[in-house]
Order: sequence, then C-alpha cells, then structure tokens
Amino acid sequence: MTQPSDPALTFPFLGGRPCLDFVATLGKRHATPLERLPDPGALGRWITEAELASEDGPLTVTARDLADARALREAVYRVVWSAMAGRESDAVDVALVNEVAARPDLAPQLGPGRWTARHPVRAALATVARDAVLLVGGPLLERVKECGNPDCSLLFLDDSQARRRRWCSMERCGNLAKVAGYRSRNRAASTR
Repeated sequence: MTQPSDPALTFPFLGGRPCLDFVATLGKRHATPLERLPDPGALGRWITEAELASEDGPLTVTARDLADARALREAVYRVVWSAMAGRESDAVDVALVNEVAARPDLAPQLGPGRWTARHPVRAALATVARDAVLLVGGPLLERVKECGNPDCSLLFLDDSQARRRRWCSMERCGNLAKVAGYRSRNRAASTR
C-alpha cells in the first residue's frame, strides 16, 4: 500500500471512534479544506488503515463508492456537529446516515481475516454510519469535542480523566499551540 507523497494527506486517526476518524478525511474545514480522499484508491487506503478491510490486499473501490463515501462523511459531520450543539439535525442528513447504517456491515471473524463482507466497501461505510448512530444516540456524545487549534477542525472523543482535553493530539496541535504561546511571551518580554 503506497502512502501519499504529501504528509498532509496522511490520515489522522485521532478521533477515538471510526466515524470521527472518517470525518477527519476532510481536514481544515474552517480554512481551505484539505481533501484526504482525492480518489478511489485513497478511500481504499483509509478503509485498510482504519482496519475495516474485509480482505487482504487492495480493495476495489469505484468512483461511485468514493462519491457515496464523501456524501456519508459530510452527513455524519453535520449530524454529529448538530448533536454537539444541541440542535436538530437536517432530515436529509439523518436519512442518509440511517440508510447507510441499515445496510449489512462488516461481520467479525476469528482467525487471520478480521472481517468478512459480501460488498467490502459498502460494509465498511455501513460500519462507520452505524458507529455515528451509536455515538450521536449515546452517552459518549457529550465527550465529543473539536480541536482547540483554530486551523484544525478534527473532532475527537475526550477520553482524558479530567475531560479537559483541548487538542486533537498533543503531538499535533497541542505542541503547535505551546510553541506559539512561548514565542508570543518571548516577543512580549523582549519589547518591554
């Protein structure tokens, strides 16, 4: 499996839930969006890296699968975001997430093949949609947060003990914020 030449296109698996990791395939939503699923092969790579692949080797992903995946991703994002804000979700988004969640998903297997499915890509997307339904309808929703970095838009499940996590990850955005704060304090001290 080939990795993208641009490091920005690597998939951040920081959400703590498959549906939040899937939503992260579109980065920097509040700035210039970064599409991490530019082609069908990238969707196959995400499914494999998310450990939702039902077969060894590269998945066969069509342009239609990619279009369906992007539509699902945006519907999941809007449904989760609306639920986080305590607002009712758009009926079209809810219908799409529910429709995909109702499809046959991945069936767990003992042995080397972790999953099985008749239609591997559709089953992986059904698994993601079902995860979104369970997250939005369950008690963990109150722990979903958006990264505190204004240039980042990743959603994550705050599993910290004190529930005060601010960044999608300390290594990614938290460290950038600390460096920026340090530089700002040094500039202020040097102008005094």
